Amino acid sequence: MARIAGIDIPKQKRGVIALTYIFGIGKSRAKDILATSKVSEDTKVSDWNDDEIGRIREAAASYTIEGELRSETQLNIKRLMDIGCYRGIRHRSGLPLRGQRTKNNSRTRKGKRKTVANKKKATK
Repeated sequence: MARIAGIDIPKQKRGVIALTYIFGIGKSRAKDILATSKVSEDTKVSDWNDDEIGRIREAAASYTIEGELRSETQLNIKRLMDIGCYRGIRHRSGLPLRGQRTKNNSRTRKGKRKTVANKKKATK
C-alpha cells in the first residue's frame, strides 16, 4: 500500500482518484502532481513502483496538504474569532456564517433541536 503524506492510499483505485484521499488535494491538483512526476493518470496505485511513488511524494510535498493545511485553517478561524469580526462571532456561537437563514434550517451548524416548552395559560 502506498503511503503519501501520512495517508494510506487505496491500491485498487486509479492514481488521480487515489490522491484525492489526501486532505488538500482535489482532482485538478492530483492531475498536476501526476503530470510533474511523469506518472500516467489511468494507472492503478497497485501498479506504481517505488521510484514513481517517490516522485509523487516529492511533487505532493510542494503543496500545503494534510496536517499543515488543517492547522493553517484552524489558525485562520482562531484569528477571526480573536479580532471579533462578524464571521468570528458566528464561528464562536456555532451559527452559519455565510448569510444563510437560521429560523428554519441550519441544523448542521446549530446541532440537535433543543425544545423549549410553552408557558401554561392560567385557568379561571
